Amino acid sequence: MRIGVAFDIPEPWGSQLTRRRVKAGDPQARYVPAHLTLLGPTDVDRSLLPWVEGHLAKVAAAYPPYTLHLRGTGTFRPVTEVVFVAVAAGISECEQLAAAIGAAEALRRETRFPYHPHVTVAQDVPADVLDEVYDDLAAFSARFRVDRFTLFEHGGDGRWKPRRDFLLEGTSLPGNE
Repeated sequence: MRIGVAFDIPEPWGSQLTRRRVKAGDPQARYVPAHLTLLGPTDVDRSLLPWVEGHLAKVAAAYPPYTLHLRGTGTFRPVTEVVFVAVAAGISECEQLAAAIGAAEALRRETRFPYHPHVTVAQDVPADVLDEVYDDLAAFSARFRVDRFTLFEHGGDGRWKPRRDFLLEGTSLPGNE
C-alpha cells in the first residue's frame, strides 16, 4: 500500500490555496488539498501498518505543537516546474518532524531532492501559468498552530484518504530538554 504523512493547511487558507491550484489547471488539485508533506508517497507492506502507526504515535508524543508561518512564493525551477508557498517560520520544526518520521527503516525511501518544507500551489502546468500563480500569491501570508499530523493512504481513485491523526504532545523539541 502507498502511504504519506502530512498536515492540511487550515481554513480559511487551505481552501484558498486549493482553489488557486485548481484555477491554474494543476491536474492534482482536485485530489490533493493544500497540505505540507512530512513523508512523501511511500510504499509499505500492509502488514506493517500497525507498526507504522505505533512509530508515528511515538514521534507525535515526542514533538510539541508549533507555529507555522507561510509567506510569499517560491519555485524549484528550473530543476522542477513547481511553484509553492514558502515556509517563513517553522522550517526547523518541519524538518525535525520529517526526519523523525522517516528515520524508521520501513519508511526510508529514495528521494531525488533534500527535504524542503513547502505548500505546492502549481505543478504540471505551462510556464506562463506558473509565473501567474507565483505573482498572484507573492503577498500570501498565514500563521497558524500545527498540533497534529495525519497518516494518509493512497486510494485506487487517485485520492489521498486520511487514515489517522496524531496529536503533537511533546513539551519541547527532542534534544532541547
